[in-house]
Amino acid sequence: MLKTLTIVVPCYNEEEVLPETVKEIGTIVEDLIAQAKISTNSKILFVNDGSKDHTWELISGYSEKYSYVSGIEFTRNYGHQNALLAGMTVAVKYSDMIITIDADLQDDVNAIYQMVDKYLEGIDVVYGVRNSRETDSFFKRRTALAYYGLMKRLGVNLVPDSADYRLLSKRATEALLQYKERNLFLRGMVPLVGYPSAKVYYSRKERFAGKSKYPLGKMLHFAFDGISSFSIAPIQLILILGILTTSISIIMMIYVLVEKILGHALTGWASLMISIWLLGGIQLISVSVIGEYVGKIFTEVKHRPRFNIETENYTEKMAKDKNGY
Repeated sequence: MLKTLTIVVPCYNEEEVLPETVKEIGTIVEDLIAQAKISTNSKILFVNDGSKDHTWELISGYSEKYSYVSGIEFTRNYGHQNALLAGMTVAVKYSDMIITIDADLQDDVNAIYQMVDKYLEGIDVVYGVRNSRETDSFFKRRTALAYYGLMKRLGVNLVPDSADYRLLSKRATEALLQYKERNLFLRGMVPLVGYPSAKVYYSRKERFAGKSKYPLGKMLHFAFDGISSFSIAPIQLILILGILTTSISIIMMIYVLVEKILGHALTGWASLMISIWLLGGIQLISVSVIGEYVGKIFTEVKHRPRFNIETENYTEKMAKDKNGY
């Protein structure tokens, strides 16, 4: 019996790129069906994450035109990670495998063929991995390498150069959905589920159209969110910093006492101001880091829903395919 594939595509203001996305991914789905590698009820599931343009109207139109296109409409914007999670939550009931990919077509859709082949060989998790960073700026390339190196030293098991382009089997998806945290960092969570995994390498392209949804500030916030979600190292660093500062203070105190005993004149102004500013900066940074963790606890304990769905037609389409009408 052929297996069912659902390709989850989060969308936020993607009206410029969506027609090409439907065309390219739709071609892949039709081709895999023709090759008898996936079932005829396989779908593309677009998740509209509170777009302010005509993204949802386009999704609805393509859903009526193509049997393999379906959509989820959020009540508001909940973020990229929650959009991926919502798609997987809805799709896992009917799918044997789920592929997640962004709508901007930077990830090579042709890697889907290899991902499906790996799944058919018995692999549960297939990571899409970039084979180079030639399309990135020098700054982004160097910071990405530094970030992956830092995460590795912190003990976080990330797959370097792999983002949210991956395939998960049904059981791997079900295992991932058991993780109930609200502070989502899926690229760090997926390796935690275990199960046999493999990598598929591809060349990343320039964005087909539209603007990036991850400017520098948002990327930095997402990067720190990943660190604070999987490691308490920043808090441990505060302890080390406190010990170091205290040690320096003791040395300075001994130095001041010796100078006083020897009767040397001390102006003291420069050292006093430097000490005040240094200690003030350290305290503010420390409070901010601790506040980040407290904020995460605050978010988690409220147990608010990670997303609310306005409407979706995936379930209806899959039920019709299953019942044969």
